Order: sequence, then C-alpha cells, then structure tokens
Amino acid sequence: MRIFALGMEQKRILIVDDEHDLCDILAYNLRANGYSTTTAHSAEEALKNGVCGCDLVLLDVMMPGMSGFDLAKQLKADPRTAQTPIIFLTAKDTEDDTLHGFGLGADDYISKPFSVREVIARVKAVLKRSTQPLETDNSMKYEGLEIDTNTKTVTVDGRKADLTHTEYELLCLMLGHRDQMFTRQELLERVWPHDVVVIERTVDVNIARLRKKIDRYGACLISRTGFGYCFTTTQTNTDREEEEP
Repeated sequence: MRIFALGMEQKRILIVDDEHDLCDILAYNLRANGYSTTTAHSAEEALKNGVCGCDLVLLDVMMPGMSGFDLAKQLKADPRTAQTPIIFLTAKDTEDDTLHGFGLGADDYISKPFSVREVIARVKAVLKRSTQPLETDNSMKYEGLEIDTNTKTVTVDGRKADLTHTEYELLCLMLGHRDQMFTRQELLERVWPHDVVVIERTVDVNIARLRKKIDRYGACLISRTGFGYCFTTTQTNTDREEEEP
C-alpha cells in the first residue's frame, strides 16, 4: 500500500520531436515552470514508452518513420489517450496543414520557429481548458444522470442523489471527461485537498459508495486493473476490483 502526501499538482508533458536539442530546451523550460516532462525522439519511441498518464503532448509533425499526424490519429482512436490534449509544433505551417492538424483533434498548432515563452503560454491555456468540466448551461448530463454545477446537486432519473463533497467532485471529473482513464493517484491529486495525507484505498471506497448512490449509472464507473477508473458510456468487460474496505 502506498501513501501519498499531496502537494501542488504537477502536470506531465510528453515532448515528441526528432530534434534532440529542441526537446532538451523545451523540457528544461517546462520544468522551470513547474511541469514534469518526458521526451521521445520519434512517434514509435513515444508509443513504446507509453502515452497514458500524460496530461499533454507536444508533438512534431515531420519525423522519420511515423509522422506526428499519424501518431495523433492513433492516440485519438485509443480510449485511453483520446482525451489527452495535443499541441502540434511544426514547420508545416500552411493553412491546409493547420486545418488538417485541428481536424485530427489537436488542441493547438504552433508553427516553427517559435519562442519558448509562447509554447509555455499555449501549454498553460490548453491545460486550463482541458481540466475544466464539459458543461452546457451550467450542467453536465448523461441520459437521466444530471449534475447542476450551480447548486452542486446530482439527480438520478429525476431523484436527488445525496452525495458527499468528495463523491460529487469525483463524478464531475469523470463525467466531464468521459472514457478518460484516471489512475488512483490522479484522482487523489485532483479531488482531495492538497494538505491531507490519504491512501489509494480511499479512492476505491469512495467510488464504491458513488456507484451505489447513482443506481444504474454506477455500471458506467468502471475499473481496469493496472489503469484506474473512468466513466464510460460503452459497455466493456472490466476487471472489477474489490470495492469495500
């Protein structure tokens, strides 16, 4: 059992570019601004080392072997990384290239040459957008499950669900990022206060209680051994882990 003393949340940035010097410069400056960084010098290396768990990908387009466009297409097709924000960093700066990048699901497109300050500002903006719940008219909804973010209330098929603050925040995070897998550590860092010490098992207990309180929609909160939890609208075979302490 691992215990986490929670501090300021540190976002993880994956830099994928075949220019080693550029990777080093970006990694150094991102770390100086409070981010955790990993680098890969090809799309194949990025896939081999794993993209899951990264909060954002800075991605070059023109690389030997698989292009950045092809890597982005593969990441967006994988439910585990479909919600991971992507910023293209590339010398391919025509209008058609830019439109193609956004068409693949990119969150931003920065043409080379660029300033490091510009990249950091864009990273901050994209991460801010990506961590905000997906809301419409102050609510989030899936079928008969609805969250009113003004009143902080949840209704299940018209009936009010009595959730604790922690259960409410867990549901907002996962319903707002459907099909995105969150590790226990990520849930601890994003939901629990930063000045408390909690254990991973706390997540399991709260998820189990939340499942019961949202009735039939509890089946949408799935767990996968080795990955974590997510809210999915697609029924899949899951490895349900022990839910009670």
